[in-house]
Amino acid sequence: MIILRSDEEIGQIRKAGLIVAMVLDKLKRSAKPGIGTNELDKIALEEILKNGGLPAFKDYKGYPANICVSINEGVVHGIPSERKLKAGDIVSIDVGVKSGSFFADAAITVGVGNISDKARKLMKVTEESLYRGIENARPGKRLSDISANVQERVEADGFSVVRSFVGHGIGEKIHEEPEIPNFGKPGKGPRLESGMILAIEPMVNEGGHEIEILDDGWTAVTKDRSLSAHFEHTIAVRDGAAQILTAL
Repeated sequence: MIILRSDEEIGQIRKAGLIVAMVLDKLKRSAKPGIGTNELDKIALEEILKNGGLPAFKDYKGYPANICVSINEGVVHGIPSERKLKAGDIVSIDVGVKSGSFFADAAITVGVGNISDKARKLMKVTEESLYRGIENARPGKRLSDISANVQERVEADGFSVVRSFVGHGIGEKIHEEPEIPNFGKPGKGPRLESGMILAIEPMVNEGGHEIEILDDGWTAVTKDRSLSAHFEHTIAVRDGAAQILTAL
């Protein structure tokens, strides 16, 4: 069942979303050559707690860290470690926060120092595909209109959308109905209604869409070891344009 949230509930999710946005802003500025991904995790935890939130990912289904940090061929769910960022890396950072009874979730991909043109293009297209999806999150549209527009933008530049992971509803749980694939034909699935809360998150590979999970049981990487990028916002479907709840 897809839950429609009241204005008051959306306001509560926005509180969580604002913390997510502040954390991501700080992590983006901190993602410099030489910093360890475990240091990014510590920075995120301090910022979340300082602002009255709780890390949503810690211990979720056994996940051992506060945020996800995925480097280069990493797609999602990379576990922070002593690995240090290097100039030329791209790093995807995914943050979830609980505030009160509600959750919000967002992700960015950041270039570390000088990055290649292909990496810069991959990041640009992935972020643009996120906003193309958000533009189609309007009452009266179908859920797959989001998916189809993400896929169209990505494939127009020769990249591929990851099919093994999807966006999701979010609210009183970090993952709620519906699932939101980043591919598909338009005009399918539930009709969107004002009050739906969606976490839209394109994961885009430079090469093929196939992924594999590393031995840690969490880290997903591209099967062909090509670069991958990830952008995400939690949004509220509203009359007119969607409201982004995880932006500053």
